[in-house]
Amino acid sequence: MQARRRLPPIWLMGLTNATFGLTGGFVAVNVPEMLAAQGIPAGHVATAAAVILSPGFWGFLFSPILDMRFSRRTYALVFGTLTALAVGFTLAFHSSVVVVQVVMTLGFFTAMLYQGAVGGWMGALIEKKHDSQLGIWFTVANMSAGGIMMVLASELMQRCPPGVAGLIVGAVVLAPMLLFFAIPSLPPSAHQAGESFTRFWREAALLVRKREILVVLILLGLPSASFALTNVLGGTGRDFSASEHLVGVFAGFGCLVAGIAGSFLLHPLARRFPLRPLYLGVGVVGATFTLSLLLLPRAPWTFGVAISGENLFQALAFSVSNAITFEIIGPDNPFAATLFTLLISTSNLPITYMQYLDGRGYNFAGLTGSFVTDAVISAVTCLLLARFLLRRRRAVTHTKG
Repeated sequence: MQARRRLPPIWLMGLTNATFGLTGGFVAVNVPEMLAAQGIPAGHVATAAAVILSPGFWGFLFSPILDMRFSRRTYALVFGTLTALAVGFTLAFHSSVVVVQVVMTLGFFTAMLYQGAVGGWMGALIEKKHDSQLGIWFTVANMSAGGIMMVLASELMQRCPPGVAGLIVGAVVLAPMLLFFAIPSLPPSAHQAGESFTRFWREAALLVRKREILVVLILLGLPSASFALTNVLGGTGRDFSASEHLVGVFAGFGCLVAGIAGSFLLHPLARRFPLRPLYLGVGVVGATFTLSLLLLPRAPWTFGVAISGENLFQALAFSVSNAITFEIIGPDNPFAATLFTLLISTSNLPITYMQYLDGRGYNFAGLTGSFVTDAVISAVTCLLLARFLLRRRRAVTHTKG
């Protein structure tokens, strides 16, 4: 395959995911910041943020269009441009909660389709031996771009008129797409180009029923290594006597430095362990780390350790799940973008419901309740899944024997 196509470095291909990371950082931190600054109650802000992020797990329903009729590069350009327009418009005109919620829900939806398009595009280009490497760089692009956006948009909101800030941020979201010029594009086959959406979705559904893909869906859809606690910790600064400034500094550090470090840990680990057991191992070790935080004093530095550590483990888990996804796709897969979006959406689902459960744990017993809820559910799920995978492996070995 490589003889037919001259590919750029894997790191450059992975950085195409930065557009999604920039959007995710904007939605996670800057949108709530804008709404709160207008005096909107925290409960309404949380609800608006949840609605905006919801395409993270239902957007896959539209993913088959990414493998139909036009090239994935074309879809990435279209959906990436729409995402940049949504982010820029929101920053320029954010006086209405309804407008922000509608525009950014559509913006995050197009960002999900953008990520599906580039993920399917890159995944179908690379050889199997590069799965882990591309998984690392997709996560690095996501985490680092998200951290950059959190700081950049916040500074622009304070220093520039809204219209100017919107133009700058929109241009920044567009910038990673310049990398497309260095990456060869795979046109859809003539068969794909003539498919109807309904028929194509039916064929994609048949593909998903394969045992190997079902196992990965179970692995990613259960709360084995979601580390949703990273989304809860930002609101617990007072429990650690940490000021808002320190919370922002530690959150930025955790997203950028610890997140990137966690991503690159996959490189040595993937050489020694298969990806699926490694994913469960990350969940167990991360859960142990979470429980160990209960032994530390409730001091500002503990908050820094907590949010950095949780970001490190979440980034490593993301890298492993991305590598598994690229492994499932394989080279020249006609359903590459559909599969990528489906599997990424599946991995987003436990982050959503675990964030809710962690919040319930906090309401019941404060930080202790939140930490114990996240760690125990994750560890137990990992151990049950490990038993399931071991039994499945033994059954396959017995059948072959």
